[in-house]
Amino acid sequence: MWNQNDLTRRLGIEWPIVVAPMAGGPSTPALAAAASNAGALGSFAAGYLAPDAVRDAVREIRRLTSRPFAVNFFARDSPAGPPSEVEVESAAAALRPLRAELALGPAAPPAALPGLDDQLDAALDAGFPVVSFTFGMLPPGALARVRAAGAVVLGTATTDEEAALLEAGGVDAVVAQGAEAGGHRGTFAGPAERALVGTMALVPRVARRVRVPVVAAGGIADGRGVLAALALGASAVQLGTAFLATPESGASAPYKAAVAEPAAGDRTALTRAFTGRLARSLRNRFVDEMEGRPVLPYPFQNSLTQDLRKAAARAGRADLLSLFAGQGAPPRAGVAAGDVVAALVREARAALDALR
Repeated sequence: MWNQNDLTRRLGIEWPIVVAPMAGGPSTPALAAAASNAGALGSFAAGYLAPDAVRDAVREIRRLTSRPFAVNFFARDSPAGPPSEVEVESAAAALRPLRAELALGPAAPPAALPGLDDQLDAALDAGFPVVSFTFGMLPPGALARVRAAGAVVLGTATTDEEAALLEAGGVDAVVAQGAEAGGHRGTFAGPAERALVGTMALVPRVARRVRVPVVAAGGIADGRGVLAALALGASAVQLGTAFLATPESGASAPYKAAVAEPAAGDRTALTRAFTGRLARSLRNRFVDEMEGRPVLPYPFQNSLTQDLRKAAARAGRADLLSLFAGQGAPPRAGVAAGDVVAALVREARAALDALR
């Protein structure tokens, strides 16, 4: 059957579909559980959360579903060093006019991410069956703990070289993330600008390079894309933007409205303005006005702009939001996550029947 293979059987899912972890708000326990209940693999993004929040979210997913799901972490050997006072002041000054529009005072000092070990402790305490990670390879100690818990491990690569490094590091499957993907990509073996390989080119290259299963990600938005990725050598696909506008998504109302516009995928841009790390967002005023302005390294720019983006969401200001989205077709606005999974399956079947 087209929908079953070694990876789907190992993950315990009916359909070769993974909901991408979307950190910063869109990922919710409800979205992960709804996708898993529909036979896909739901994912929850834990990268920005304090340990207690991670534990609570995993427990909530377990309450909402008895099916497998994944928890996603940001892999990093050590946090980046803090920027200097001069760098912080320069980046903060670039944001002041936009902060003034939203009646915000001075920005709080930028902070590093929560500790990975503490996040893992919390998630392992709550119990989960699949771990995925991005931005590198899990440190050996962290990987050993995940392995001891019996979790299946998925790592993210944006080149075939990165895929080989992940395989050597012991992952069970590689998520091959093409340049069309929304939000941050998982580049770690070189500059992000040198790893902008499209999904259609990347997936067969990774499938030839590694022996572990491959999950295709980036720009896949409907069942035709699902079937095409499987034909290219993937064992499953990962979609994020397709689930952004579901009721279960935690994206704000102006965010959902913006990504659901018919031509949204045609006006994306790569920018570091929101977080300090290259990410694909819908082009808006924030992206345009911050072009060429001082930006702190990741994750400090993310911390510096966080309250501005939250205030913009409350005010309905899509022009000042981080509208992370991929280049695929716009999502089905207001359609429940389980129904999105069902539609992807129907479309994939129809595409297969048409080929036959």
